[in-house]
Amino acid sequence: MQLTHDQALEKLHASVLEILDAIAAFCAEHEIEWFLDSGTTLGALRHDGFIPWDDDADVGMLRGEWERFVELAATEGFVPGFSVHTARDTKGFDGIMAKVFKDGTKFLDQRAIDEGFEQGIFVDVFPYDALFADPSAQRRQLMGARLWTYLLYLSGSGDVNVPHAGALGATERVVCSLANPVVHAFVGHERALAGFERSIPSPGDEVCDIYVPLPYELRHPKNTLVPVSHHAFCGRMWPVPADPDAYLTVKYGDWHALPPEEERKSHLPVLIDFGDGDTFGECAEETL
Repeated sequence: MQLTHDQALEKLHASVLEILDAIAAFCAEHEIEWFLDSGTTLGALRHDGFIPWDDDADVGMLRGEWERFVELAATEGFVPGFSVHTARDTKGFDGIMAKVFKDGTKFLDQRAIDEGFEQGIFVDVFPYDALFADPSAQRRQLMGARLWTYLLYLSGSGDVNVPHAGALGATERVVCSLANPVVHAFVGHERALAGFERSIPSPGDEVCDIYVPLPYELRHPKNTLVPVSHHAFCGRMWPVPADPDAYLTVKYGDWHALPPEEERKSHLPVLIDFGDGDTFGECAEETL
């Protein structure tokens, strides 16, 4: 059945909640510390669940926990019906996070279509990295992470989220579109991913207690993130950052205030296939 926007959003929330349940079960089994991240933390604290108009969910882990999560999913298998993907092992995936898919589903935005990335309904799992202690090394770390992340995205598609709106944003989108074939030919996915990973501290590197989700510069003291606290989310008590108020204030400022009504919009993709005959998207039949 072809769903309306509101029907699709409600069903998407249910599917994403299934993925979060799978992540929670896997992490409990393997004693992996994780927490709801970004807008999902905001939803937990402000709505006790999803932000009503939000269409995705995010999870965070410190880098060591993230690497264990990815490795154990690959070597021991993940929860049946779901799978873990990274840019290291999945064709067309050019993100620096991991994605957990609900298998048998599709969630295709224009970028995924351009890259031939068979993306399912997903939850993003972001690693948080320590910043280098030396200020000069820290600046190089952040600049390098930003550069190689953009090159990684541009190696796959010119459809990149740009930092500005209006005429400047339109110009940036044109530049990205023109840069895509050049970066694809002369840099490529593997080189860009390796470049990004040089920004990740290695064991023995001198780091400080400030953590960021590279390449972003939202700086959190380690004790703001872990050990985690817990908060209600859709009837579950799930981990959130240790000091969720401090965490959300860094990310959103006055996070208690609702945005203006005109900004309360979801951004559903070109196609959602829920794997049970229900779909959303004007070109669903052609894409399927």
